[in-house]
Amino acid sequence: MLSGTLLPCPMSYDTYTSPLASRNASEAMLRLWSPRHKFNTWRRIWLAVAEAQHELTKEAASPLVTKEQLEELRAVVNRPGGITDAEMKAAEKYERELRHDVMAHVHALGDSCPKAKGIIHLGMTSQDVNDNSELQILSDSLQLVLRKLMRAIASTSQHAAKHAGTPALAFTHYQPAQPTTVGRRCAQWAYELCILQDAVGLRAANVSQVRRGLRGATGTQASYQALLGSSRDVDELEAMFYVGMEERHPYPLNQQGFADKIRKAHTFGLVTQTYPRVIDTFILADLASIASVLHKIATDIRLLSNRKELDEPFESKQIGSSAMPYKRNPMRCERICGLTRFVMNLVGNAYDTAATQWLERTLDDSSNRRLSLPEAFLALDGALDLMHNVASGLIVHEAMVRKNLMAELPFMATENILMACVKLGGDRQEYHEIIRQHAQAAGMRVKQEGLDNDLLDRLKNDKHFWSVKRGGPLREELDWEGVMDPMRYVGRSVEQTERFIKEVVEPLREQYKDELAKLEESAPKV
Repeated sequence: MLSGTLLPCPMSYDTYTSPLASRNASEAMLRLWSPRHKFNTWRRIWLAVAEAQHELTKEAASPLVTKEQLEELRAVVNRPGGITDAEMKAAEKYERELRHDVMAHVHALGDSCPKAKGIIHLGMTSQDVNDNSELQILSDSLQLVLRKLMRAIASTSQHAAKHAGTPALAFTHYQPAQPTTVGRRCAQWAYELCILQDAVGLRAANVSQVRRGLRGATGTQASYQALLGSSRDVDELEAMFYVGMEERHPYPLNQQGFADKIRKAHTFGLVTQTYPRVIDTFILADLASIASVLHKIATDIRLLSNRKELDEPFESKQIGSSAMPYKRNPMRCERICGLTRFVMNLVGNAYDTAATQWLERTLDDSSNRRLSLPEAFLALDGALDLMHNVASGLIVHEAMVRKNLMAELPFMATENILMACVKLGGDRQEYHEIIRQHAQAAGMRVKQEGLDNDLLDRLKNDKHFWSVKRGGPLREELDWEGVMDPMRYVGRSVEQTERFIKEVVEPLREQYKDELAKLEESAPKV
């Protein structure tokens, strides 16, 4: 049996089904990449081309497309629901015979409108259909990703606002570092998603405006030139096709320079049989960039779950482990990491495909792109839904956050203690050495004996830190309670968080409020 041959589909329990479809991606994203949506888009393309060919030649003695043919084709393409199951099965049968998916659907459509059968796909090559269709699907998919990205920003920002003033231990090199706040950390997550919102928004806008156009087998438009006779008419045909696909009727045929304006603004300047495959590298790289940030956020939550500071949502009957009943594994964040790692590793496919397009086209891009493009979107879609679910129900254990911070705070307070001693008459170098010795000893006590951090007690009991009244060298007693106030060490965390929410998140939330409401209505259970 040759690879790619269509076979009757067995029962779903007897064949492999992609987990992206059965476990991860949303119905909305699955619908965009579904066969029915693709083939309905093909039919819209054939109709738009036929409408343009009719409009351009309707005054001729022998028009390329007659009014009768156009009306029959339009009735079939525009009927509610579009392509029927029976037509899909007919196309599958044709494909087993013809070994060509586009021509299989040309024949199946022709069977449903026999008067128009002879003019369907007139002058076109397969990529006039497929590439224009794919760019439309890519555009719609990017728009869905953008909406879900905004939803992830909104859900993570909720915790940024709620916990802006909750001090927490920060880490560099995964070692305790200068404190932050829980809200500031959540704001950082949201901010990095906002960077992607800007970048992917520009990409989505560009993809939504540009189509491959009608360029024929090698991009030279030779077939259209042969059909219409003049370059001006070929440009008019392509412009009318674009306007028809955008459903912006009527086409202003008599407007001077309109066709040239459409050509320059909404089609690629030069293509071969396909649009430049480097475009796919931009799109998959954008998806991978989103995936990398989602992976980072999910990993942060997993690390903090280990420290018992955070928990992702955990349902009342959920089982964390088949062997260990006490466990609350961060399984949603683990799924996010798995899915996003898959997305990041798909980018190489796009670079390989762009690099190996021999001359005007080679077909080995097709089988790869049938996998890499939809699966990148499906996997990222699932990860974005999971991230929203996790962020919306994130549990912050404030008592544990404080306990972990206070266990390390004496070490972090040493610089402030040093500065306070100098202000009260101490020698900076001398006190630095005293504090260093106590800190090292306290650290070894924690690590080697498993005991609590006693650095503060060590310093309080050292006469070097006593006031003159108590027999020490300092002019006044140190404010030990103030030194151990964690909010003294979070810098501008609260201000930065509140400013970010006000200046960035709130305007975005207002801009996307309708889309966010629709997403909430259709949110899948994850």
